[in-house]
Amino acid sequence: MSISHDHIRAALDAYLARHPDERGALIPLTEALIAPGHLASRGTFTGHVTCSAVLIDRCGQVLHIHHNALDRLLLPGGHLESTDADLPAAALRELTEETGIPVDAISRDFTMDGMPLDIDIHTIPANPAKSEPEHLHFDFRFAFRTTGRCDIDITLQPEEVGGHRWVEPVDCSSPGVAAKLAMLLSS
Repeated sequence: MSISHDHIRAALDAYLARHPDERGALIPLTEALIAPGHLASRGTFTGHVTCSAVLIDRCGQVLHIHHNALDRLLLPGGHLESTDADLPAAALRELTEETGIPVDAISRDFTMDGMPLDIDIHTIPANPAKSEPEHLHFDFRFAFRTTGRCDIDITLQPEEVGGHRWVEPVDCSSPGVAAKLAMLLSS
C-alpha cells in the first residue's frame, strides 16, 4: 500500500486542528491508527480508510450517486488502491471511475490544501457473498468543484452505481458535510 499510516495520521491531525470538537467522535480512527493492521487495506476488517468526493457544480449543487450495494444515495467514493498517491487522489479516482467525469472537468484547487472537508465513521454491514464481516469505514471526504457548466455529462459505472442526483448542499446525505459546506460556501 502506498498510503501510509503517517499520511492518514497527518490528514487526521490537520482535520482535528480545524475541528477539535470532533476528536471524541473520531476516537475509533485514532485507536485504529495504533492497532495492528493496515488501514489502507480493505482486508483490515477492524476498519479501514475509504475516500469520498464532495463534488460541487457551478450551480452550487452536490453530486450524489445511488450506490447499488448499499441501496442508498451517497457521495461518490470507495476503497483505497495501491496506486493512489494520497487521500485526495483516491477520492478523485473514485469520483471519475463511478461517474465517468473526466479529471480535467474537476478542479482540485477546492481541496483545501489536501485537508478533508469531513471525516465520517460508519458501519458497513456484513457481506456473506464476499466473506466480509461487518466492519467500519473511516471515510475521508474531500471537496472538489466542476470546472465548467452546470449540466456536466455523467456516465455511471453500472456495476456499482444505479443513478445520480444533484442536491442542494443542505440536502447532502451527510449532515456533517452539509454543515461544513454551509460554512465553506458562505465564506
